[in-house]
Amino acid sequence: MGTTAEELRAIRENVGAICKDFPDTYWRDVDKKEAYPQDFVTALTASGYLAALIPEQYGGAGLGIAEAGVILEEINRSGGNSGACHAQMYTMGTLLRHGSEEQKQRYLPAIARGELRLQAFAVTEPNAGSETTRIETRAVRTGDRYIVNGQKIFISRAKQSDLMLLLARTTPYADVQDKTQGISVFIVDMRNVKGKMQISPLDMMVNHHTNTIFLEDVEIPASSLIGEEGKGFRYIIDGWNAERILVASEAIGDGHWFIERASKYGSERVVFGKPIATNQAVQFPIALSYAHVEAANLMRFDAASKFDRNEKCGAEANMAKLLATEASWEAANACMNTYGGYAFARDYDVERKFRETRLLSIAPVNNNLILAFVGQNVLKMPKSY
Repeated sequence: MGTTAEELRAIRENVGAICKDFPDTYWRDVDKKEAYPQDFVTALTASGYLAALIPEQYGGAGLGIAEAGVILEEINRSGGNSGACHAQMYTMGTLLRHGSEEQKQRYLPAIARGELRLQAFAVTEPNAGSETTRIETRAVRTGDRYIVNGQKIFISRAKQSDLMLLLARTTPYADVQDKTQGISVFIVDMRNVKGKMQISPLDMMVNHHTNTIFLEDVEIPASSLIGEEGKGFRYIIDGWNAERILVASEAIGDGHWFIERASKYGSERVVFGKPIATNQAVQFPIALSYAHVEAANLMRFDAASKFDRNEKCGAEANMAKLLATEASWEAANACMNTYGGYAFARDYDVERKFRETRLLSIAPVNNNLILAFVGQNVLKMPKSY
């Protein structure tokens, strides 16, 4: 039986109460200093909400993806940036569904208590981009360990994480008939790395603490392997569906933030003797973006309910991410146009949220790839790439 509307409302209220202690000025200062929002993450951890998807038997809240999405939505709706903690939620899928009982016992209780952080997901590579099956990072089994060599890029929060999910080829691309085979996923403890792991920060448009990671003869125990060797690509697809739903939730939160700010400012800002929101050119784009955010919200909950029932939800999860991020970007533009020149002033926070929500239509998956997925897998048209 799913979560009731009253239970979701309670989660919203509780998360909103936490967020009140971290107003616009807090997030503005964190962004300006390119700092990590340590105090906020600590407060969210203490509340138990950061461990939302960890089952109760491992010390977590035992909630579903719908509730986890509402948590992230409320953070963004309050003016915050849930990117600082969302990865810990969506990486749970791979570990929970495919990890061994020993791995779960070793990591999950400590993550739930806030003693360990799992916030880094090392998939993307410079020469592979969105073509994940073309990753070149190699993990070679040698006795009771794997030796890893390669490079990852756009890996967020690697310096703020103790554990990292790592995707690597255990069989070269040329040696497999099915290109999705021969890829394995590992859970790596970055506190005790043997070999050379160099984490180099990238100078980015948004404050996501994004890095390039160079791996040279890094030794990890064979027990780091999640599930079966060579089956990792299929395992992380579970994580991707969770990721899509959670990113959609963040975008919905952003969309509501833009709409609320634009509606208020447009109603109060007087030009030529009347509030600017009396002009349809100002009012209608805000109203239209609201309708689109609400429609995306329904798709998000449809995807979440299927995910939590362990039903196939790839189409719904992808479409939720597509619709929510497009609607949020639409709302962002309406908000920018409503504020005019003031939208570029950092004290109004519009430009910060504008940057943050723009990323979501590109990463962690480009919306064009979602259209390709829907065209090929849902509508059964020829493959377009």
